[in-house]
Amino acid sequence: MEISGTMTALVTPFTKNGEEVDWKRYRQLIWRQIDANIDWIVPVGTTGESPTLTHREHQELIRVAVEECAGTATRVLAGTGSNSLREAIELSQFAEKVGADGVLVVSPYYNKPTQRGLFSHFSQLAKSISIPVVLYNIPGRTCVNLEVETICQLAKEYPNIVAVKEATGKIENVVALQTYCPKISVLSGEDSINYPILATGGRGVISVLSNILPKKVKKLVDSALKGDFTTAKQLGEELYPFNKLLFIETNPIPVKFVLAQMGLIELAYRLPLTPPSPSAQQQIIQFLKQHNYL
Repeated sequence: MEISGTMTALVTPFTKNGEEVDWKRYRQLIWRQIDANIDWIVPVGTTGESPTLTHREHQELIRVAVEECAGTATRVLAGTGSNSLREAIELSQFAEKVGADGVLVVSPYYNKPTQRGLFSHFSQLAKSISIPVVLYNIPGRTCVNLEVETICQLAKEYPNIVAVKEATGKIENVVALQTYCPKISVLSGEDSINYPILATGGRGVISVLSNILPKKVKKLVDSALKGDFTTAKQLGEELYPFNKLLFIETNPIPVKFVLAQMGLIELAYRLPLTPPSPSAQQQIIQFLKQHNYL
């Protein structure tokens, strides 16, 4: 299965003070994406605050996403990565069991493996399931870079490793992947450079902004994939200031604040994440009013 198109890195809404997952609003957020014809939703990734979820919550968020998307054109790419191979395999096998269409697996974080360790980690995971695997390379959070050579070797040896979420900020990585292993789909993991990655051969985006503007992000991606780079470029430039705004503090702090201002979720995080600083809140609200997003 080719994994491409517009994919939303879905937030996890909580009840007051982050005590419980707000299941009603979570289902509503999923249907907002389905109604916008988003190609994939990506629950329980970084934007979904996966590090502070219990194992049971993590599984249930995947199960509910699959349940809600059943019978629609929107597929589920479940976040199942961990710095523990055993946990990553357990979550990935659970995702496959309940009907997820693929898994997004981040490089192990904190324990800083070598390239050999990364290769072995992803090899064992890929062998444990049959659904597609998307590698997630984000050294800014994991402290380790999944090198192009390692990605290409993994894609060569394991047919279900089909894509990589590229979040290094280096367009050269996209070019290298297209050159040395064109079989693998490159997905943008940074909204601010969605257009450049798509214009360099990327096959889709995993977007934070599409939590807020799913139709507009999808139009950008669809335009680029159809070869209409004029429209895609215009949309990329139009959305650039909003994309930068969503990262003035650690993701998903700003995007959840915006969704709360829109009345779509309760403003609630789990520690150590907190609401935006007063100055950041003021900056966000001023931007939303200025551009008529409220």
